[in-house]
Amino acid sequence: MVTLAVFDRNGVQVDTYQVDPDQIAPRINKQLLHDVVVMYQANRRQGGSRTKSRSEVAGSTRKMYRQKGTGNARAGSRRSGIRRGGGHIHALRPRNYGYRLPRKAVRAATRMAIATKIRAGKLTIIDQLVFEQPQTKEMAAILRALNLTDQTTLVTTAVYDPHVLRSARNIRQVSVSTVGDLNALCVLQPQRMLVTRAALDALCGLAPAGTDNGAGTDNGAGSDNHQEQVGESDA
Repeated sequence: MVTLAVFDRNGVQVDTYQVDPDQIAPRINKQLLHDVVVMYQANRRQGGSRTKSRSEVAGSTRKMYRQKGTGNARAGSRRSGIRRGGGHIHALRPRNYGYRLPRKAVRAATRMAIATKIRAGKLTIIDQLVFEQPQTKEMAAILRALNLTDQTTLVTTAVYDPHVLRSARNIRQVSVSTVGDLNALCVLQPQRMLVTRAALDALCGLAPAGTDNGAGTDNGAGSDNHQEQVGESDA
């Protein structure tokens, strides 16, 4: 069991929060984490390279010179891949580098990534994060109060909040995600995580199922079998 401090918007500790990383992920499988991260990176790969073959480049179809009597090797086309300006011998074609791992493995990797942040002390809890309107300046002040500046940070909320997203999207090295959209890559990439109390309740399965805090979604957490539901995000 790990005891974490709960801060307010001014960086003042107002409460404590006890969380058991073993409840989220009993063990950490580094190979599984690596495989899932590589899968997400491969799915982001564009794969749109394309070059022309000898049938597609511009050039005459006339034979360059007569076949016999010149002392040179036979040459039938200026568009041959061995000549300057010719087509590529093994021309590149658009391809899809994406693939999928089993859903249970992807979900397990997400839980392992979250448990890793908790065990490493890289998770900061804020009591609540609510804005009446988008306020980038106020969001930056909150990050400064929590000592989260000059490092990559993932802000996690229980449900989608457009004001939080718009307040943080213009801040360098800060990203925003809901509990239901978490995956191993987005959790492991930033150095720190800033989560609301409601979001951590959903991650730990402490919130009642069906409430409006992300716990009732297919990709969230918060039910009795939350370990099979935390943070699967299809690539």
